[in-house]
Amino acid sequence: MTATQQHAPQAQSSADVSRRLLESSATLSYDPMTEVDWDAPLSPDHYGLNPEWSTLYGTPLWHELSHEQRVTLTRHEVASIMSIGIWFEMILQQMVLRDRYVSDYSDPEFQFALTEIADECRHSIMFARACQKMGISAYFPTRPAVELARLFKSFAGAEQAYGGILVAEEILDVMQRDWMRGEEVLPIVRTTSKIHVVEESRHMKFARQEIRDRMAGAGAARRRASSTVIAIAAYVIVKNMVNRDVYAAAGLDADRAVAEAARNTHHQTMMRSSCVHLMDFLAEVGLLTRPARAIYRRVHML
Repeated sequence: MTATQQHAPQAQSSADVSRRLLESSATLSYDPMTEVDWDAPLSPDHYGLNPEWSTLYGTPLWHELSHEQRVTLTRHEVASIMSIGIWFEMILQQMVLRDRYVSDYSDPEFQFALTEIADECRHSIMFARACQKMGISAYFPTRPAVELARLFKSFAGAEQAYGGILVAEEILDVMQRDWMRGEEVLPIVRTTSKIHVVEESRHMKFARQEIRDRMAGAGAARRRASSTVIAIAAYVIVKNMVNRDVYAAAGLDADRAVAEAARNTHHQTMMRSSCVHLMDFLAEVGLLTRPARAIYRRVHML
């Protein structure tokens, strides 16, 4: 049997997945400019995210906050998460474009990759407008994170690139599934979360298939290296999701808030629960090595 014959079933499987995802995109996609009611006034009583997802929920400091402070805090928390989402979506787009440079343009994988990039452009604009509507300026990652990401987006390829993409999307997915159903959450956040969840579900399927394909036949050294790179990417994303300045914006002592958030076992449990399926998948494809596990535990993903 030739090498081409050996790889034919796998290639066909990837094409089939991409073809189905393209059909799904044509059937169910959203235009945030028309789907979101950008002109509706914001209720002063609605949270930015479900209170249970606040980094301070259940802490002594949380119990000291007024309702108004809780609302302000959660709006700044969701704006910070959206800002980091935009940052990573910009990284994602560059990695996917680089991966598909001079590819077979008739290939469904190539076409869905471009479809994903188009989706991410719309999502980034959507999140930017949501933050603007809430009257909140952009939050940015730390300078070390920005510089590490420059290296990652320039050099990560194959399973490392798609692994980083999957990690970012999976973490947000569980959170936003809760937010889109939260009756106490701002309608603008509920709608943007719904759009993101529906369209990102296709992106996650694509990333999983790409990782399976790239890891087929990979040796132990490559698995160890890639698992560590993906875990470091996850660590940087999680550590930068909620900027410390959100606490000052809610009128809190930022040092105390950061310390209580770091000890918040409730939030740690929520993070672990949101990563169960991700960890199962990484274990399945051989990307959950002992060093990677140690990194994930440091940010309570495992």
